[in-house]
Amino acid sequence: MNLLDANDRTGHYPPSWYAATTPQLPPFPKAEGEIHADVCIIGGGYTGLSAALHLAEAGIKVVLIEAQRVGFGASGRNGGQLGSGQRPEQDKLEKALGRDAAHYLWKLAEDAKVVTTGLIEKHQIDCYLRPGVAWTGSSEGDVSHLHRYADKLSRDYGYDKIEPLDRGGCYALCPSPDYCGGILDRGAAHLHPLRYVLGLARAAQDAGVLIYEQSRATALHPGPRVETAEAAISADHVVLACNGYIGNLAPKVAARVLPINNFIIATEPLGDRTQEVLTEDVAVADSRFVVNYFRLSHDGRLLFGGGENYGYRFPADIASKVRKPMLQVFPHLRDVKVDYAWGGTLAITARRMPLFARLGPGVYSASGYSGHGVGTATHAGKLIAAAIQGDNSGFDAMAAMPTPRFPGGTALRSPLLALAMTWYAMRDRLGL
Repeated sequence: MNLLDANDRTGHYPPSWYAATTPQLPPFPKAEGEIHADVCIIGGGYTGLSAALHLAEAGIKVVLIEAQRVGFGASGRNGGQLGSGQRPEQDKLEKALGRDAAHYLWKLAEDAKVVTTGLIEKHQIDCYLRPGVAWTGSSEGDVSHLHRYADKLSRDYGYDKIEPLDRGGCYALCPSPDYCGGILDRGAAHLHPLRYVLGLARAAQDAGVLIYEQSRATALHPGPRVETAEAAISADHVVLACNGYIGNLAPKVAARVLPINNFIIATEPLGDRTQEVLTEDVAVADSRFVVNYFRLSHDGRLLFGGGENYGYRFPADIASKVRKPMLQVFPHLRDVKVDYAWGGTLAITARRMPLFARLGPGVYSASGYSGHGVGTATHAGKLIAAAIQGDNSGFDAMAAMPTPRFPGGTALRSPLLALAMTWYAMRDRLGL
């Protein structure tokens, strides 16, 4: 079984609120016959489309192939949060790589936000971009950690866009009995992810990128040369932008990048009750190991993400799975109906930093964004485009973080991770 087919209809977006509120692009053709390009990109999500757009604007001939529809994967299904920093906190990066490297990675993360918002503005992508992401703590220890981290970012990195929230301030923003306080990052943002990724696709097409859909890469050969069922594409460079759907196309990447499934629901419109969820139009992520994240939609629904699994199949009743953590955070919404429920496959690495790698002459890969992909994946596309044109500085900095293999190989790594996640979920429930 392939993750591309395990939970979705071929050639269709999932039945999400995102798909219901996004004008879809006309289908792109399938790739057929012998095709030649300067660069062949595999994957039509944020990474692939950003790389394609930046390369095409530099006058480079680009072909992009997508196994399903552009934006079909995590890029069109996620929580829509454009966060600050890398996925690991700066303390961990300093210990792993040293102070100078950690500061450079922080700069790259800030660049990622600028690149993302700049593309939205330049190409007039209507994706409801709004400022503000809050991190909340469910214990006093979590809140203290968040406050200390905000102080560190202000003191050591000059980042002064975070407001600390005590219990009262947090409740005034997010009326949940589950949270003791937190921080509000005014420099982060949130958006409609499917509208954003389809906006990138339109921009890439306008820039001259040849996009092919329902054109699954079946083999990657030296040369480099990419095969699909009906086409053979030769190019000077190949970019693998497949994230959790890499499959057997690149075993060295697959051994270090683990696909996991995450789930989101959209409630019925809340009307005046939106104030019972958020009093400002910001997004929220909490400090639990299996993170809950949520925000209000532009039509007044609660979009709530929570729960994970580690196999090929989504649960039969996604709404019930996500409703459980939603009611832990908002018990007063017990009477609210769920109108949409969907799942998506993202990819994580053992250290939660994305895996940037050169897989052979002219072959680049970036994946494993670990839930931090809106800005990081968009920026990855730009860094790959720069590397192809001779500027390797950003790509090499991201590639410097060692990325170990997951233990147990492909047969055992998902069960082992599921066991570990069960342990951490139990700790969350017990408040440890």
